Amino acid sequence: MPPIQDMTSAASVSRETASEPSDDAGLLDALQHQVAVFARRAEQTRLGGVGQVRNSMDRAAYLLLNRLDREGPMGVKALAAGMGIDSSTVTRQVAPLVDTGLVKRTSHPEDGRAVVLELSARGLARLEEVRSSRRELMAQVTGGWTEEERNSFTTLLTRFNGALSARAAGLPSGEGGTGGGAGAEGTGAEGCTDEPAAVTPS
Repeated sequence: MPPIQDMTSAASVSRETASEPSDDAGLLDALQHQVAVFARRAEQTRLGGVGQVRNSMDRAAYLLLNRLDREGPMGVKALAAGMGIDSSTVTRQVAPLVDTGLVKRTSHPEDGRAVVLELSARGLARLEEVRSSRRELMAQVTGGWTEEERNSFTTLLTRFNGALSARAAGLPSGEGGTGGGAGAEGTGAEGCTDEPAAVTPS
C-alpha cells in the first residue's frame, strides 16, 4: 500500500489537473473564439467582393446561382435537397432571381410536365462578374500568404463546413467529408439562411 503522503500528493495533483484547462480545451476555446470573430467580420463586410460589384448579390442568391451553374437545371425539390434547405425556402429565394432574369423556368428535358430551374445567360454573366470580384477580395485578404497556405486553409475550411453540414443533417461526427458537395456550399450556416435572395440588377 502506498504511503499516506504519496496518496495525498497524488490526489492533490489530480485536483490541480482537473481544475486547469487542458491544452486541447485551450485550443478549442481559441478556435471557437476565432470562428465567432470570423462570423462577425464576415457579416460586417459581407465578403461581397471589391469595386462596384461589392455586396451586389447576397449570400443566398450567390449560393443558388452557383449551385445551378455547377449542377445544371434542376427542380425545386432537388435544388432544396442539394442546398440542405426546404422547398419553400428555395421557392422564396429563387423568385427574385426569376423576376430579374437571372434564373429561368423551363420544361424538364425528359418530362415536359415538370418544371426545372435553369441559370440564364444573364445569370451566368452576373455570376461570373460577382465571382471575379470575390476572387479579387480573397487575393487581397490573403496577399501575404503562400500558395501552400491558401491550399491548406481552403482544405481545412471546406472540411470544417462539411462537419457543420453533417451536424446539421444529424450525421455522426466525422462524416462531413473533406470534399465539395453540400458541405462545400454549406448546409449549415450558409445553406440554411432565410435571407431573401435579393440582388441588385446589373
